[in-house]
Amino acid sequence: MDMRTPNTKRGGIGAGAQAGIGGGATAGSTPGPGPAAGTAGPGSATGTPGSGAAGSGSAAGTASPALHAVPDPAAGERPRTLAGARPKTLARTLLAVTATAVAGSVATTAASRWYQRLRKPSWQPPSSAFGLVWTPLYGLIALGSARVLDRREGAGRQAFAAQLATNLVLNTGWTLIFFRARSPRLALAEIAALNASNAALIRQAWKTDRTAGATLLPYGAWTLFATALNTAIVRLNPEER
Repeated sequence: MDMRTPNTKRGGIGAGAQAGIGGGATAGSTPGPGPAAGTAGPGSATGTPGSGAAGSGSAAGTASPALHAVPDPAAGERPRTLAGARPKTLARTLLAVTATAVAGSVATTAASRWYQRLRKPSWQPPSSAFGLVWTPLYGLIALGSARVLDRREGAGRQAFAAQLATNLVLNTGWTLIFFRARSPRLALAEIAALNASNAALIRQAWKTDRTAGATLLPYGAWTLFATALNTAIVRLNPEER
């Protein structure tokens, strides 16, 4: 989906994407990439308050500072990063989006003679802008997806992981079709599918965790802009397939 420079595109993650993103989660803390498919899972449990029961040497109703300070594993508490996701989950989603970015970068040939001779709209940003935009966008995709995965369990988590993997494959697919197959028209049809995937991803993420849903909104907005740009190129180059 980029009209960017060759060094700033993403890459497909292939058949193993879902397993790499969703694997290794334990019951009660199973994460799912990207916006999940409508299943909202509970977040991490809050710390258990100190016991107020009376005992020898302590007054009845007195809270125990130690119980306040130590998380209760039985309550389902999970360690979180400051971004609200488990380190392991965030590492998996970062790996997935990095693979997407690398594959897309390899597939992009913005310096090719074919691309350079295409007529483009006056409002198309310079090539350098695409890399500047996509870098933070990929980070937001990884973060938002990790937050959703950490709040889903079982089938819901796996469904979200599959949805994210599909989205990243579509993301890379646009680059391959536009730059490698040199087919702006077919790429336009493909990016329409990507927009639909984005909408589903954002919707499911929002249902699970509004912060996660919000982090995916810029990705959806930029893809819509790329769709408008692709449409303009098709109109300005009717001879292209």
